[in-house]
Amino acid sequence: MGKPTGFIEISRHDRTYHPVEERTQHYNEFVIPLTEENVRDQGSRCMDCGIPYCHQGCPINNIIPDWNDLVYRGQWEKAIKVLHSTNNFPEFTGRICPAPCEAACTLNIDDQPVTIKTIECAIIDKAWEQGWISPQPAAQKTGKKVAVVGSGPAGLACSQQLARVGHEVTLFEKNDRVGGLLRYGIPDFKLDKRLIDRRMQQMEAEGVTFQPNTEVGKDIAAKQLVNDYDAVVLSGGSEQNRDLNAPGRELKGIYFAMEFLPQQNKRVAGDTIPEDISLYAKDKHVVVIGGGDTGSDCVGTSKRHGAASITQLEILPKPPEKEDKASTWPLWPQKLRTSSSHEEGCERHWSVSTKNFEGENGQITQVNLVKVEWQKDEQGRWQMSEVPDSEFSLKADLVLLAMGFVHPVHEGMLQELGIELDGRSNVKANDKNYQTSVDKIFAAGDMRRGQSLVVWAICEGRQTARAVDEFLMGSSELPR
Repeated sequence: MGKPTGFIEISRHDRTYHPVEERTQHYNEFVIPLTEENVRDQGSRCMDCGIPYCHQGCPINNIIPDWNDLVYRGQWEKAIKVLHSTNNFPEFTGRICPAPCEAACTLNIDDQPVTIKTIECAIIDKAWEQGWISPQPAAQKTGKKVAVVGSGPAGLACSQQLARVGHEVTLFEKNDRVGGLLRYGIPDFKLDKRLIDRRMQQMEAEGVTFQPNTEVGKDIAAKQLVNDYDAVVLSGGSEQNRDLNAPGRELKGIYFAMEFLPQQNKRVAGDTIPEDISLYAKDKHVVVIGGGDTGSDCVGTSKRHGAASITQLEILPKPPEKEDKASTWPLWPQKLRTSSSHEEGCERHWSVSTKNFEGENGQITQVNLVKVEWQKDEQGRWQMSEVPDSEFSLKADLVLLAMGFVHPVHEGMLQELGIELDGRSNVKANDKNYQTSVDKIFAAGDMRRGQSLVVWAICEGRQTARAVDEFLMGSSELPR
């Protein structure tokens, strides 16, 4: 490496945030980037560890030590070439990926991992600023047509890769704007949507045709795509919300997080939302059920609305403040994570289950809860039981269900195509050729693997593109 003693001489230093009282007044990104000098210093901390466990932690196989070293040496243009060789959209992962690579970093043994995510983001942002990124259209066309259904990160990555080897790609999206959960599931303060628009312009110049406002299986027959195209890729995500069927669920004021978050993103985009369906948290007591990233996004959005109070509930026990390195490293650790939204203000409860909802005149007013405990049974499986006499209630004007997704939506496209599903009700396809049970149809991303990370979606989109290219042409030069 360029500086073998860098990790000894230089401490970990990461990006910071604008003050809470300032950033909660708007929906813009609020991360304060490191200076170029600081990024180079952090790159120098990447040690010659022999076995780069960051590779094991990164689903997309980013060549992390190489671009860390290039940044340290000031060779930024080379760094973006190395980064783009494995990742089509590092501006997305550099902002919203939970960075399992850092958890796997050798230096994380003493909680000082290399700031991999920050360096990645710095590389791509500098590359755009310097004009190093341009369309890469194919030198010649193959004459093959591919339909990609779903414009989330898997569909975007797959489409870009296929277009770059000369296939005619049409990307279908049911929503009015392209981007999937990048567009409507992640708040603007975490991911500026202009970053998606910028990539769309590049992809259009490379030959990708975007067709929004088109729900396959409804606006256009799924079988028509099979007839009209040489291959079809299903990358529609895992969108069947996990519901909470507790008494009182029918009350007004109880919504899925994916009803609440997209509406705010539409407001930021300039859309007018009819008042009768407006989900707005101003002056309301908000209860978020679900302790993951989506729940955190609901907290940050409600804070910006001006909620009277925000409480987030999680049915699982509170994770430890610090993981046991000896038993988890270099794997993803189970530990308490506090997001920037949590820091902005909310009350958090763990080991809590919802008993029922109460309301007046059809409107939610209260959530009744009970504390639970978890113990292993004789087979070693975790079992939940209620703690006696531990019931309590929370005032609630707005309840947001952020408990994840169970599988893709089956009605419509999947049922029409007669696609075989796996044991978890996802589209059945392996991670080698990504082919489904129906000829010419492939599946990628959350629709195949279940709800997961953006970085996994990009990875599967790229690998599916290679599989499709091999199917159409007999061989492929695309990387896996």
